[in-house]
Amino acid sequence: MFGFALAGLALTGSPGPAVLSLAAIGAAFGTRRGLGCMAGIVVGMVCVMAITASGVMGIVLALPGVKPAVTVLAAGYFLYLAYRIASAPPLSDTTAQRRQPSFVGGLFLSLANPKAYAAMAALFSSFVLLPSHPGVDIAAKIVVLVAIIIPGNLAWLIAGASLTRFFHDPRMNRAINLAFAILLLASVAFALRF
Repeated sequence: MFGFALAGLALTGSPGPAVLSLAAIGAAFGTRRGLGCMAGIVVGMVCVMAITASGVMGIVLALPGVKPAVTVLAAGYFLYLAYRIASAPPLSDTTAQRRQPSFVGGLFLSLANPKAYAAMAALFSSFVLLPSHPGVDIAAKIVVLVAIIIPGNLAWLIAGASLTRFFHDPRMNRAINLAFAILLLASVAFALRF
């Protein structure tokens, strides 16, 4: 169990599209307004776990033409997300009026995240917690991972929110937004290599 939890912490807490997006959301909107998106990311991750553990993703990706289509759709979504991050205006008193990140956006972010599928495939195929009870084994893995993901995601959201004071300066805002957008694209490119 300890090895699984440690691997889960490393794979789910390391920089990737979801956590980098949460940091950017925290910086642009604050922790409180980013919680809905974070909840969507967590629910999406549970869906990714279920899809991966059930073998459905392996079957779907084995169909001719599906893997390139999924890759293009995911890449397109992350390009759009990186553009939104990079082009976000400096914070002002009207920040609350901008379209806030949503639960649905967070859900879709997890479902389109190639790193999520790679991480869950590695975790679910490399560890067996309860060998004589496969269904309970999957449920236990999901519970352990959710217990790791929630505080990890919250930490990334809070870390991003700690940058908010820099977002009032237009030049600093642009530099931070571009850095987040570039890191997001780099993390997706890295995940797509596997």
